[in-house]
Amino acid sequence: MTTATIPQQAPLSDIALELCALSKVYPLKRGLFQPPGELKAVNDVSLRLYRGETLGLVGESGCGKSTLAKMLLGLLAPTSGNVLINGHEVDPTHRREHARHIQPIFQDPYSSLNPRKTVAEIVGLPLKLHGIGSAAERARQVKDILDLVGMPERTHAQYPNQLSGGQRQRVAIARALILRPDILICDEPTSALDVSVQAQILNLLLDLKAEFGLTFLFISHDLGVVEHLVDRVAVMNKGCIVELQSRQQLFADPQHPYTRMLLASALTPEPGLGIPALAAAA
Repeated sequence: MTTATIPQQAPLSDIALELCALSKVYPLKRGLFQPPGELKAVNDVSLRLYRGETLGLVGESGCGKSTLAKMLLGLLAPTSGNVLINGHEVDPTHRREHARHIQPIFQDPYSSLNPRKTVAEIVGLPLKLHGIGSAAERARQVKDILDLVGMPERTHAQYPNQLSGGQRQRVAIARALILRPDILICDEPTSALDVSVQAQILNLLLDLKAEFGLTFLFISHDLGVVEHLVDRVAVMNKGCIVELQSRQQLFADPQHPYTRMLLASALTPEPGLGIPALAAAA
C-alpha cells in the first residue's frame, strides 16, 4: 500500500478538514431528588485531516466515533467547538454547500438507501437536488459513476432489495461520489459485509481515492482493515483522542495503554498464537 506522507508542520492550505475543540454533551436525567448530569459523547476533540490522506479513527463501541462523524456531516450540532473545511468554518445553515464538500458512506447500505427508488434514481438525486445539469446530463453522469464502481447497466433500474450487500454498498459509494466531494466520511463501511466482499469494497475505495484524489476519514473497530487502508490512526476512548500516530508507528510501538489493549485484543491469523485473551496471559 502506498501511503501519503504528511509533514509534521504541513501548510494550512494542505488541511482539508479541521476539528477545533469539538464537543458533544447530552443531558442526563437522574433520580427525582438528584441534580441532572451530563454525558460527554465527544470531549474537546481537535484533529486535522490532510488533503489526500486517509485517517483512521478507531476505538471500541460507544467511544464517540459515530457521534463525531454525525457532527462532521452536519447531522448533529456540536455543543461547543467548530469544524473547518478547506479553511472555512462550517455554517450549519448552508447544508447544501456543506454537502458539496463532504459526503458519508454508512455502515448499513440497505438502511441508507431509499427502497422505493431505483439505483439510478438514488445516485442521481443529489444532482437533482443541487440543480446540476439537465436531465440528460444527469443520466450520463449517473451511468458513468455506476460504471466506475462496478455496477452493471442491468442493475441501474433495479431496487435496493434486488441487490446483494456488496452491490448496495457500491451504490452508496456512487451516490457519495456523484457530487465530486473533497472528503468522504466512511463509518464502518464494510462491517455489515461478508469478508470476501469487504476486500472488494476496500480495494474499490483505494482505487477511487487514487483516481479522484479523495481524502478519507475511515471510522472502524476492525484494526486489520485500518492497518491495510490508512495513513495515520487516531485512537478514541471515552470521547477523547488518546493517541495519534502514523499507521506504522502505532502498530509497531503504541504509546497509550488503551491503544496497547486494543491491539492485544485483536484477532490474528498467525497460527499458534491462540485467542487474544490467552495470548495476552501467556
